[in-house]
Amino acid sequence: MIIALDGPAAAGKGTLTRKLAEYYNLAMLDTGLIYRAVGLKAVLKGDPSDNGIAIEAAKSLKPLDLEMKNIRGEGAAKYASLVAAIPAVRDILLGFQQDFAHNPPVGKSGSILDGRDIGTIVCPDTKFKLYITASLEVRTDRRYKELQERGEEAIRSAVLDDMKARDQRDSTRALSPLTPARDAKIIDSSYFNAEEVFSLAKKFIDSQT
Repeated sequence: MIIALDGPAAAGKGTLTRKLAEYYNLAMLDTGLIYRAVGLKAVLKGDPSDNGIAIEAAKSLKPLDLEMKNIRGEGAAKYASLVAAIPAVRDILLGFQQDFAHNPPVGKSGSILDGRDIGTIVCPDTKFKLYITASLEVRTDRRYKELQERGEEAIRSAVLDDMKARDQRDSTRALSPLTPARDAKIIDSSYFNAEEVFSLAKKFIDSQT
């Protein structure tokens, strides 16, 4: 079983991924961390939007890099969107993701990957495709609350502006733009809690088996 789970930032992908991974005994990969790690490595060398710098960072990526300090911070998210817009970077990281998807660790029943283009590019042949979304306002509130709970200083208006910018970059880039796969189950989590979203996702997945 390979589950592809896509959607914009703060739509609830991470929580759903963890719940589905536990329920179906799946290896889990947050593909956003791959791009965040590359972005953080790139910014140490200069401009993360510079093709040469970003490509070098992608080629040097190691599994341990996914545990880098501040990898879940807003800065890392911004850098991730920048390097993700570079075709060569996406090509380098595509193989990593596909290898993970098709070769889960021993003892696991399959894999689940959450990101932006899993159902459209990384694993287009799987029949288990989910697209989780929510309104911009709801997603902004969730991210703002998350930052506060982590003890990070945050201004809601700044979080909103950053969310808009990331959505724009992710949905309009020429390569692998953020968009639902044609056969994906779309779930708007704006008015559902985590358990309700999990129930909807599980119902769809079970209907495909």
